[in-house]
Parts: sequence; structure tokens; C-alpha cells
Amino acid sequence: MFKRIFLIVLDSVGIGEAKDANKFNDEGANTFGHTVLNSNVELPNLSNLGIFNLLNNTNNITNGIYTKAIPVSNGKDTLTGHLEMMGIITSIPFKTFLNGFPKELIDELELRTGRKVIGNCVASGTDIINQLGERQMKTGEIIVYTSADSVLQIAAHEEIIPLEELYSICKIAREITLKDEWKVGRIIARPYVGLPNKFERTPNRHDYALDPANKTVLDLLKDNQFEVVSIGKIADIFNNCGISRSIKAKDNLDGISKIIEVEKTDFNGLCFANLNDFDSKYGHRRDVVGYGKALKEFDDKLPDIIDNLNTDDLLVIAADHGNDPTFRGTDHTRENIPVLIYSPKITEFKRLDDLKTFACIGNTIADNFNIKYDIGYSFLEELK
Repeated sequence: MFKRIFLIVLDSVGIGEAKDANKFNDEGANTFGHTVLNSNVELPNLSNLGIFNLLNNTNNITNGIYTKAIPVSNGKDTLTGHLEMMGIITSIPFKTFLNGFPKELIDELELRTGRKVIGNCVASGTDIINQLGERQMKTGEIIVYTSADSVLQIAAHEEIIPLEELYSICKIAREITLKDEWKVGRIIARPYVGLPNKFERTPNRHDYALDPANKTVLDLLKDNQFEVVSIGKIADIFNNCGISRSIKAKDNLDGISKIIEVEKTDFNGLCFANLNDFDSKYGHRRDVVGYGKALKEFDDKLPDIIDNLNTDDLLVIAADHGNDPTFRGTDHTRENIPVLIYSPKITEFKRLDDLKTFACIGNTIADNFNIKYDIGYSFLEELK
């Protein structure tokens, strides 16, 4: 039906508490709604695709098909959300270490890397770099920290520990944490530059995820000779499984530019992009004004993305979880996600019934390319 599908994940742009939000202590969260309310931004192009109908439960005329998807995996982070979208339901959550990592793990990391560890606590990345960055520059130690997510993050100044060494350290950490008792979802390299009180994280972040437990829609597409183009951190999330070509992005605007560049090429398959600034720069930092500006930035560029679609292309805009910048704490929030759908071929614009799992997105993509997949269900027939 469609030659090319462009799936863009607005990282953390949830649209209201999921039905099981109480299990995650997230009742009342609404990332998109609270951001719009508190930042006073106008988003005419997202509105045109139906997002405010989802928010306000209205039926205003749109130029897109729209719905919500309900999370069913046991978790509310990037890895869990993306895996569910591509057909893997996580029933046992990845391990978290809210009191820091065990001494045995840290001892092994120090022994194998030759670098001492400082930090080893739950922390905001920017905060811990400000607290320990100067010491790290003087001693050459590595800053290890985590969050409510299943992650082990390692920060180092690029002029003190070169990128390749930092990446090597992260690969060692990934090997160590393959043990069942230490199996975190992702190891994340967090390089930074600058001087004390002026440190800045660089775009050279690198994630080392676990291989997906089973074949995803991405694997099946690639196995069937369809191209799977990754933009942003998608390749890292899936540990390069099912990826034909990986394109890095420095930030949201760069990611959008890369999407448009790919639109101008000829291929048959999926372009899967993640725009991460919403989550990493604004959600976790509880910066509602910055979050609103990032939404406006995407909204302003959305016509360029739409204008570069071919007549047989499909655009799907979704999210992976919530991260309400007005909510307590700095953690992700358990939310439904918006699913906004557009193609020049579609002539009947409407609201679809809520999708019972994020996996319906991947199932629909597989269905479009005549690939059978039994996780979730397809809404392809609704796209007329």
C-alpha cells in the first residue's frame, strides 16, 4: 500500500495517564497537555493532524488520522516503549539500582578499565557532572550514575578520557552487566566538555542496549529485503538489530533535517527516527518552557516533512512514554501516547479506536509490507 513509511518518535511526548498509572505512582500525568497549558505555545500543524482532539476529546476537522496507543509492557522507559512498538512486550522489567550499583560490579568495572569510579548513585546527569566534573578532570576517574530507569551511565570529559576509550569502557560495562543479577537495559556513554560551572554534555552520547529478546518488526523487514533507516538513537536502542543504515543526529533540529534528507532519497521500507531533546533536555529537567519551545520547533518544521512526502508515503508520529515537566520528581511518567497518521493517499480523516498496545504500530508496518506478525494488530485497512 505504501512504499515508504516514516515513523517519528517524539521522545516522551505522552498524552495523559495510562489506565494503570496508579501502579507507577503517575496518576494525573499529562506531558503534552500540561506542557501546552503551562508554556502557552501554539501548535497549528500538530493540531491539524488531530493531537488536540486527543487531548480534549473533541472531533474538530483535521487533515490526519489520529488515535492513542495504550502501553502494556511493564515499564515506562525508552527501551521498553520502543521494543513494545516493534513487537516485544516486556513483562519482567529491566533491573534498576536505586541505591547505586553493587560493590562487586563497581570493583570489576574498575579492575577491567583501570579507572576508579566516583558517584555510583541515582542522579540527574547535568547535576552530577556539575558536582563531580572538576574532580573527574583532575583525577581521570569515571563518573557512574543511574536513574529510575534501567541504565548505567558513565560520564567523562572528552579532553581527559578520549571518546574511544569512554566507548570501550562502556562496552566493558555492557559485558559485565550481562549477568542476570546486574542486567540493566542500557549502558550510556555521557561525554561532556567545558570548564567547571560551564560543563556541557556533547552530542557524542552512545547507548549500548541489550539485544531484543526476539525478532522485531525491524528484523523481519530487513530479512525480507526492505530497508530500515535509523535516525537518532534508534540503532542504539535496538543494538543495531534489524537496522540497514544508521544516521546520527546532534539534536532535534538535526534529526528533522536528516529525516528530510532521507525523504529525498529513493528506498523501499521504513525510516525510523527518534527526536530525543523533549526527554533528555526538558522532561527530566522539568523545564516546561523549554519543552514547549521544542514542541513549537517541531511544529514549525512539520510542513517541511509533509511537503517532502511522496504520494505513496506514510507518516506516523508517536511517542514512547511520558515525561511530564510539571510532575513531581525527574522520572518518566506512565502515559498513553499519541499516534498521528498522514499520507497524501489518505482521503478520509478520522479518529481510530484506541490501540490496545504500542505493538499495533509495528504490526501495521509489517502488514503494509505483507509480513505476518502476531503481536498487536494492524490498522492498515483504516488508512483509506
